[in-house]
Amino acid sequence: MTGPRRMPAHSAPQLIVFSDLDGTLLDHETYSFDPARPALSELANLGIPLVLASSKTAAEIADLRAEMGFAHCPAIVENGAGILEPEGQDGGEDDDTVHRRLRTALDALPADLRDAYTGFSDWSVEDVAARTGLAPDAAKKAAARRFSEPGLWTGTEAGRARFEAELEKSGITARQGGRYLTLSFGATKAARMREIASRYASDGDLPRMIALGDAPNDIEMLETADIGVIVTNPHGAALPALSGEAEGRIRRTAKSGPTGWNESVLRIIDEMRTSSGAR
Repeated sequence: MTGPRRMPAHSAPQLIVFSDLDGTLLDHETYSFDPARPALSELANLGIPLVLASSKTAAEIADLRAEMGFAHCPAIVENGAGILEPEGQDGGEDDDTVHRRLRTALDALPADLRDAYTGFSDWSVEDVAARTGLAPDAAKKAAARRFSEPGLWTGTEAGRARFEAELEKSGITARQGGRYLTLSFGATKAARMREIASRYASDGDLPRMIALGDAPNDIEMLETADIGVIVTNPHGAALPALSGEAEGRIRRTAKSGPTGWNESVLRIIDEMRTSSGAR
């Protein structure tokens, strides 16, 4: 096993942005990031890395990352269960050993619990497309799991508590995202965020970390960042008050999705320019 990858010293930025996708940088309904293009261009012009952090698979994120212009940056995939390395670096993209182990544990659950949970691997590509609104080719990439299993719980709350307790015996945790309950072996977006930020460290100093998200599975990432931004998502329940929000370290957007994302990122960049100029 190789050691952690480090970015070249000359590329060490002062700021690094971590962002959720669905409902945050991507519109909840259209999956478009067009309203965020001005901020994306500004990040690229300033050499600020954008690390996408999502429940999406590596196959899905690779195309989005390239289209946004950040193929040179790593990405956090499948809710933190894995990392997609920068384009051109080998990250074992075809190894699904972890996912197969997870599915074995899931299938070993008592029938009443197993039957109340249906994941992407239980559905055909056509089913995934119908449930997500994705085109067939995109749905195929969404179903290419390597580390985790998103799905829907259709049983009772008491049953869900039993379901999660049984999975914990195999080291599997369940995290609720904007749409799906995702199962994995416990890695989180926040842990991956710290891991990736360390790659960009200069003389031991980490860059300032900005995180943007909209769902419960983003909370740890938002609270870990130097600045967290809760992006308004009218399609889901609002996140509760978070640690650091009262003192302004975590803020909320007025506008939803990529429009709110765009305004927040541009505002943060302006704030940091003003702060640097005042020194």
